Amino acid sequence: MSRYGYAGALVGAMVGLASAVPAGAEEVGCVTTAWKLLGANHRVCVEAFDDPKVPGVACHLSQARTGGVSGSLGLAEDPSRFSIACRQIGPITVPDRLRDNEEVFTADTSILFKETRVVRMFDRKRNTLVYLSYSTKMVDGSPMNAVSTVPIMPWRD
Repeated sequence: MSRYGYAGALVGAMVGLASAVPAGAEEVGCVTTAWKLLGANHRVCVEAFDDPKVPGVACHLSQARTGGVSGSLGLAEDPSRFSIACRQIGPITVPDRLRDNEEVFTADTSILFKETRVVRMFDRKRNTLVYLSYSTKMVDGSPMNAVSTVPIMPWRD
C-alpha cells in the first residue's frame, strides 16, 4: 500500500475514473470555461464515437465537466449540459434487425446515479437515423436532451 494508505488509493482510483473517457469514445479536446485556484478547471470536452451497429456514422458529443477539488476527486456532479452532432462518414449499412431506441453510448456524469446516454432511433418513413442524447437526472421536471439526425444517403468514395 502507498504511504497514503487506503484513503490515498481510493482517491487515486476516483480521480482516474473521473477523468476517464467512456469505452468506445475518443476525447477530441477540451476548453477551459472557468479557472479554478484548487483542482481542475471547469471545462467543456468533446468526445467522438462511432455507432457500434451502423457502420458509416460517427457522433461528437460535447459535455460540461465540473472542476475544482470535488471535480478532481470525481465527487462533483457534472452539469446536465451537452450537445450532439452525428454525421455520415462513409457508406451506411443498416442491419436488417435494428432495435428501436438502442443505447449506443453512455457516460457517467456523477459518482452516483447520473449518466449522459445516447439512443439511436430509425425513422423509416424518412430513411433517417436519429440520435437522442439525454441526462438520466431530472432537471426542472424534464430531462435535458439534444438530438441529431443522419439521413441515409448514397456514399461516393
